Amino acid sequence: MIGTRITAIGTYVPEKKLTNFELERIVETNNEWIIQRTGIQERRISLPNEFTSDLCVAAVRDLMHRYNKKVDDVDMIIVATSTPDFPFPSVSSIIQDQLNISQTGAIDLSAACAGFVYALHTAHTYIASGLHKKILVIGADTLSKVTDYTDRSTCILFGDGAGAVLVEKDEQSKSFIGFHLGSDGKGAQHVYRPGLSNKVNGIELLDTQYLVQNGREVFRWVVRNVPNSVKQILEKTKTSLEQVDWFIPHSANLRLIEPICEKLEFPMEKTLYSLVNFGNTSAATIPLALDLGIREEKVKNGDQVLMYGFGSGLVHAGQLLEINFDEQINAPSAL
Repeated sequence: MIGTRITAIGTYVPEKKLTNFELERIVETNNEWIIQRTGIQERRISLPNEFTSDLCVAAVRDLMHRYNKKVDDVDMIIVATSTPDFPFPSVSSIIQDQLNISQTGAIDLSAACAGFVYALHTAHTYIASGLHKKILVIGADTLSKVTDYTDRSTCILFGDGAGAVLVEKDEQSKSFIGFHLGSDGKGAQHVYRPGLSNKVNGIELLDTQYLVQNGREVFRWVVRNVPNSVKQILEKTKTSLEQVDWFIPHSANLRLIEPICEKLEFPMEKTLYSLVNFGNTSAATIPLALDLGIREEKVKNGDQVLMYGFGSGLVHAGQLLEINFDEQINAPSAL
C-alpha cells in the first residue's frame, strides 16, 4: 500500500470555562464528588452562536499556523461528530467553504466517541488506495448543546472541543501500523440522543432533546471489552505493550480509564487523557489528549501511540501509530 503519514495537528477549545464549583450552583453536586467519580475539574462550553464547524475551523487554523501548512490543496475533508451544526448540510461542507478549499470531497462521519479513530482509519484507507493524497481529519463536538443541565449524572461530564490532523501521502515514512474496529449494537440503548425513531432494540427511548446515558452499563461494557480489543491490535502487529510509548483511550471518565489500564497492566503515567480540564468532548478527546502530550513535550517523533475510542453504538476503534510529524514552526496558541 502507499505510505501514509500524519504530518500535523491542531486543536481548539472554546474560551468559556465551566468549573465544578460553578456546577455546584446549577445542580446538586460538589467539586469533591465530581473529581472522585470522574477526575474532571472543568470543561469548555461553546457560546450560543458558536457551533461545531466554528471549533473545527479554529483547530485547522491552529494546525496551519503551527506547522506552516496550507490546506487549499486538500482533496478530502472528514469530520467525525455527533453534534453537527445541522442534520444537513454537513459540517465538512461548511469547513470547505470557510477555508476556501476549492476542490475537495467533504463527508461527516458518525461514530460517536470513537469517531476520530474511525475517521483516521478512513483517511488512511483513502490514501493507501492511491485515490487521495492529502486529507483533513477532524474530531469535534459541542456536547454542551445537547446536555441536560438538570441531570447531574451527565452534565458533570461533557464539554466542547475540536482536534484536527493532516494525513498525507508519503512514500518514505508511514504512521499507520495496525487497527481494530468493532460494534455491539445490542447496547445501543445505553447511550443515545432521540431522533426520528423512538425505539431501539425494541426498547422505547426517553422523549427528550438531550443526550441520554446509562453510565453504569457503558462502564461495564468498556472494561469488559476494550482491553481485549487492544490486545488484538498488539497481536496482529506483533507489538508488545512495552513497545507502546503512549496509550490514548477516549477520555470519557478517569475512573473508566484506570481499570482499562489495570487490566492491560499498562502504567497510568504513560496514558494520555484530556478530561481534567476539558471533560468528555466525544470525538475530540483523543486528538486533544495527543496534542496535550505534544505541547508538554512528552510525545515525540518516533514514539508509538495506541489510540482507542469507544462510544454510542456501541462502537469502538483502535489505531496503533508511529508519530512522525513535520517540524513545528510556530508555538501553539494557549488552550
